[in-house]
Amino acid sequence: MIVSTKGRYALRVMVDLAENEKDGRIPLKEIAARQDISQKYIEAIMTLLSKHNLVDGVHGKGGGYKLNRKPEDYKVSEILKVTEGTLAPVACLECGAAPCPKKENCRTLPMWAKLDTLINDFFDGVTLADLCKK
Repeated sequence: MIVSTKGRYALRVMVDLAENEKDGRIPLKEIAARQDISQKYIEAIMTLLSKHNLVDGVHGKGGGYKLNRKPEDYKVSEILKVTEGTLAPVACLECGAAPCPKKENCRTLPMWAKLDTLINDFFDGVTLADLCKK
């Protein structure tokens, strides 16, 4: 499993929002400057995060983004699943994947299933608040 730039940047943006939540809604421009990420790329990420109700956004003057929950209520897994689509190490373990015709005789499937569980358990155990700790 390789986490894409989108996933890594989404986590950085969410940490930025958490660390600066006392400022209320934060303009995209400020986040982009602090994180050294293009504003256009962050816009695409924020649209995705907003669509999945991970952040609240207001456009126009006085607008910006903010978390809609406490940082400790966000699991890293949910942020990555929104941006990555899946955390599955192999296609046959993705949610909604067509059943593999070799499933019954696959000698490697138990290993991949165990890795899938380890990955999900690990990211389920890390919150946005954990990432904010120095």
